[in-house]
Parts: sequence; C-alpha cells; structure tokens
Amino acid sequence: MRATDIIIKKRDHEELTEEEINFFVQGFVKGEIADYQVSAWAMAVLLNGMTPRETTDLTLAMVLSGRILDLTGVVDIAVDKHSSGGVGDKTTLAVLPIVAACGLPVGKMSGRGLGFSGGTLDKMESIPGYRVNLNTDEFKKQLKEKGIVLTGQSLDLAPADGKLYALRDVTGTVPSIPLIASSIMSKKIAAGANAIVLDVKVGKGAFMETLDDARKLSDLMIQIGDLAGRQTICLLSDMNQPLGHAVGNSLEVIEAIDTLKGGGPNDFREHCLHVSAHMLIVGKRANDLDTGRKMAEKAIADGSAFEKFRVLVQAQGGDVSYVDDPDKFPRAKFVEVVNAPRSGWLAEVDARSVGEASVSLGAGRAQKSDPVDHAVGFVVHHKVGDKVEAGEPLFTVHANDEAKQAEARAQVLAAHVFSDAPAPPLLLFYDQKGA
Repeated sequence: MRATDIIIKKRDHEELTEEEINFFVQGFVKGEIADYQVSAWAMAVLLNGMTPRETTDLTLAMVLSGRILDLTGVVDIAVDKHSSGGVGDKTTLAVLPIVAACGLPVGKMSGRGLGFSGGTLDKMESIPGYRVNLNTDEFKKQLKEKGIVLTGQSLDLAPADGKLYALRDVTGTVPSIPLIASSIMSKKIAAGANAIVLDVKVGKGAFMETLDDARKLSDLMIQIGDLAGRQTICLLSDMNQPLGHAVGNSLEVIEAIDTLKGGGPNDFREHCLHVSAHMLIVGKRANDLDTGRKMAEKAIADGSAFEKFRVLVQAQGGDVSYVDDPDKFPRAKFVEVVNAPRSGWLAEVDARSVGEASVSLGAGRAQKSDPVDHAVGFVVHHKVGDKVEAGEPLFTVHANDEAKQAEARAQVLAAHVFSDAPAPPLLLFYDQKGA
C-alpha cells in the first residue's frame, strides 16, 4: 500500500477502504507520510468529499492514533461542547464556568485559531501565565478537584488530528465537511466525552456558509456520535455577523469576563445561556431548557460563574489579577474609533471580512508558525437591524501597526452595509439536530 495510490484514489472520486484510511493516518502520525502528501490528500477530500462510512473510519482512525481518556471515577458523566468556529466566538470562556458553577464538572480541550476564526487557546493565553499544555494526569486531577478544565489537546490524544488540524489551516482545506466532522468528533471521543453539545456556526463568518451545509455537517457528526455510542446534539447558530462585540484575543476575554459579571452584549449572553442550558440537560442536571436556563442565569447573578472562571485561571497558573481588573490587559498602540459615514439601518456586518481583517492585524495566523498579537482586534458596536446615525461610533480598531490599521479600517468599514429601510435582526439559532 502506498500513500500516492491513496491520494490518487481520492482524487479520482473513489471510496477509500478502512484499511487504506488506517494506513494513511498511521503513516502520517509516524512521519512516514510527508506533510505535502497529506496536504494533497486533504485537498482531494475537500474537492471530492467522503462518504459517511469513510468519515467515520477517519474519525476512529484519528481516535486510535493515540490514547483515549477514561474519565470513569473522575466525573459521573463527561460532557463536552465544541464550536465549529466563528468570529468573536468566545462562548467557551463563559459557558464552561456557568455550567461548572451549576454543579456539572466540565473539562474541555480546545484549539488555536483556524483560518479567519479565533482560537480559544489563543484567547486564554492573553492572560499571563495561563497554561494550555496540561498533561492527561493534570487534566483528570484538576477536573476532579476543581470541576473545570480548559486546556489544549493533549499530544497523546488523537495526535493525527492535531497534525492535520495545523496543516488544514495553511493549505486552504479548512471548509471540508468530512475533515471538520472527523476533527471535532475525534477530539471529543478521545477526550472521553459521553455527551456532546456542538455549536455549529452558519453564515458568512463560518466554515458552513449555508444552512444546508450546516445540516449536513450536523447529521454527519450525529451519525459518528451514534456509531461511537455518544449522545450528540447540534445547535445551528448564526455567524453572518460577529458574535458579541469584541473580535480579538484579549478583547474577547474582557467581554467574556464582563458577561460572567452580568453584563456583556445581549446576543452573546443569550447564546451562552442557551448552550449552557443544553449542556445541563445532557449532563443530567436539568430536566428541560427552561430549568437549565434559570440555573445558568442564577450562576451569573449570584457571582458563582465568575468565581468559577477565577478558579480555572488560578488552577492553570494564570495571573488572576487580570480577571479581577481587565484594565491590566495590554492595549494596542493605536486605538481608533471609526464613525458611521451615513445614517440608516444596518443590513449587514460581514463576519468573514471582520475575521479576515483581525487576522491581518495579527490576531490570527496566516501561517502555522506565525505569532499572535493578543492586543489587536475590533470592537463592533452595532448589530444587523440597528438604526445608526451618521457620525455615531460604528467600530473601534485596536492595532499595533499603522499600515495594517488603515487596511483593516477600510475592510471593516466595507463590511458594514447600510439600508434606507428597516432591516430585520438576525436569528441567534436556526435549528437543532439530535436528541
């Protein structure tokens, strides 16, 4: 069996066998199959797709490329959540402390920025000292003792996915539905999850731009979950405009902290409450959405959710003084408020353009070796459907390079589309798949 033959077979729209997929994944992990060959294979998958059986085989091959975390005896039920990626999506930073404060222990392994979407690890690393490289024993100990963990993917869990994840980011193969599904589900299964809540983003700022594609991805992940014996729920949520106001690493951390203290943008708060309620249901802490939502609201109102975030940061070596006083986060050199050029209703705030502009400022990576500037990004002040007056603040640019600042300003200004007639606000959630 040769890697070249497997690449050619997928290039020619043929279905790979379980043996061929296992051979390819194992060879990649061992370094016997080169990055450039895997990149060619990934492009063939992007262009030609995979059957549900192939995708499930790929998922399980990536799971079996390393250890599988056993959380028996650590928690009564291992619940995980995942977002398929978006702009301004700092949901994990608020949802994990909320559900943990409601008595549902939750440990999550997250990733870095992918394409134009921000990465949870990059955001958390804007807190000085915060460790994202916990090993398996540290993960289990902290989950049992503190009830909350947020770290990077352990190198011994689904290592094939970690390697492929990095390649996809820089080879234009991020939007492949089979690769997204297998990446997400392999991490969740390897991390020991019994029940999984998946936040599948839909729209211009998501890898799934259409509701049809989002439903296909959701159906595929639910099918993989069923085959692996994991309860899986998919919530299809909007990503045509940024979620919340902040886009950029430390800016998003500050917004998540504000939300945990009872503030924050309305859309982001609502999103977090809805996802939290579903997690409390699959975690058998709430019987229905209304009960779950009330539990989540109480955790914010009584301060226990914010306190749980402090516990998380301290447990992983972060400087909790930044959580207590977000003004300590470094500010970008150039902070510019851009005013609305005209009056009207906002008909569009193109999330992809905002995300791409944030990457160009340095908030994300063009290449996998690029450093991340935690201070840069945007605060987008208005939502689709808002009435805006000429001269009113439209968005704020946080930049450390004047040339990049000018380019980003123009890009984000063009992302705001005005209408002379009232424009309807966007839905937060479109659909739900699974139990």
